[in-house]
This record gives sequence, C-alpha cells and structure tokens, in this order.
Amino acid sequence: MSIAYLGLGSNMGKRLNYLKHAVKLLQAEETITIENLSAVYETAPVGGPDQGPYLNACVAVSTELSATRLLLKLLDLENLIGRVREVRWGPRVIDLDLLVYENIIMNTPLLELPHPRMCERDFVLIPMADIAPNLLIPGCNKSVYELITRHDLTGNIKLYLSRDWEV
Repeated sequence: MSIAYLGLGSNMGKRLNYLKHAVKLLQAEETITIENLSAVYETAPVGGPDQGPYLNACVAVSTELSATRLLLKLLDLENLIGRVREVRWGPRVIDLDLLVYENIIMNTPLLELPHPRMCERDFVLIPMADIAPNLLIPGCNKSVYELITRHDLTGNIKLYLSRDWEV
C-alpha cells in the first residue's frame, strides 16, 4: 500500500455537499482507504477568471493504485460528481488533486508530482498541515510546517469547519 495526499476543492453551488460527496465516493472505493482528513477552509480563488471563494480540504489515503491510476480514478470521481471543464482554472463543483504520492517526483503529460505550486499555496499547505505537518514534500525537501512558517501567508484563508465535517 502507498500513501498519497489529495486536495479537495469546490466553489460552485453547495460547496460543502460536493466535498462530502467526494469523501463518500473515496470511502466507497475498494482500492482506497482514507487515513486522515483535514478541516475545511474557505479560501479566495487564485488565478483564473473572476469566481467565488473555495472550500478546500486535504485527505491522506492509502491505496494499492499507482500514482497514475489514482489520478485517473480521481478524474472519474470528478466526472461522476458533475465537474465540467469549460474554462481553465475556472469555477468548479469539485476539484480532486493528487498532491503527493509517496516520495515520487514525476512529470508526464498526465501527471506532475508533487502537484505544481503546492509549496506556495496556502489553500493546500494549511489543510495539509492538519494531517501531515511533518511530511517532507519531494523535490522541495521541506516539511509542510517549514513551508508554512517560511513564507508569508496571504490571509485569504479561514477555518470553515473543524475536522469532523465529513460526518
């Protein structure tokens, strides 16, 4: 079994319901086990067209799937939930990102690990610190905690729900 870290996000409609739906679908997968789940944070959008605020969370999973197969499963789950890709970096009902998979560093047309720019983004680092503050990010060689304490947080993130939100 391998350990992977996922980012969850939604900024359309009933955002929390979409995050809960994603967690339920992940729990239903025989090849994926949820090990830990962060609190939910509300964050300002970064880049892209004008859009509303996001709800973001991170989840640690164990899986027998390879990194590429896990990404393909996440894309399937996004489609099942109703994600439509119309505008790059545009609003979305759900976003399921593979952030880190073991200590793998890779860059293929389908998958880049660790996820690009995750080491700079509060909406990833803050929820990730809830579940894996000591995780060393491959290629960056800094822990999540070190990354948070060594860069200026934007202040565009606030706690939305505590860690028992998926119930």
